[in-house]
Amino acid sequence: MTSSSSIPCCNRLGACRFPGLHLARLFALVLLCWAGLATAAAPEISREQMKGLDEQVQEIKADVLAIAAELSQLEERLLFPSSTQLSVFVSLEEGASYRLDAVEVQLAGRPVAHHIYSFKELEALQKGGVQRLFTGNLPSGEHELVVTVSGKLRSGADFRRSENFKFTKGVEPKMVAISLGQPDGDGIGVALGNW
Repeated sequence: MTSSSSIPCCNRLGACRFPGLHLARLFALVLLCWAGLATAAAPEISREQMKGLDEQVQEIKADVLAIAAELSQLEERLLFPSSTQLSVFVSLEEGASYRLDAVEVQLAGRPVAHHIYSFKELEALQKGGVQRLFTGNLPSGEHELVVTVSGKLRSGADFRRSENFKFTKGVEPKMVAISLGQPDGDGIGVALGNW
């Protein structure tokens, strides 16, 4: 005995309908609709998951940066105890219109820092930035600091100037500031102050 769904129904013109085939098409259509809905919902879920992952990554990044900053401070305290610490900073006077190429610092006749400036670093100094040029250990007492600067004046002339300074280091950390001023004659003004 055959099922009625597998028997084709034909009209007078010869067109036949197969009820089983109609059900198969309907089932395929339902499957396609379901697959389409599932595909549309998947990116939404993955976007939410990606957003959550991105937030977690940002939190981890912030934690890592905070830990790195703490480690850097701890390292600085260990390497440069407050009783012997000396830090030297460099800044440009406002409106300085020359090109600073390099700054060299000597302590007790020994070179301790030499920095050649890039365009971006010079631009940052001209906008009021301050650079920490040197951090080291120094015993208490009188000390001599020699600062040598070189660069190019607005007129195109090269300049190189050295200045000697004396300062006293106590038991507390010492921070000195080298302030580079406006051009005067064939060079620029160099001043030393406390930070």
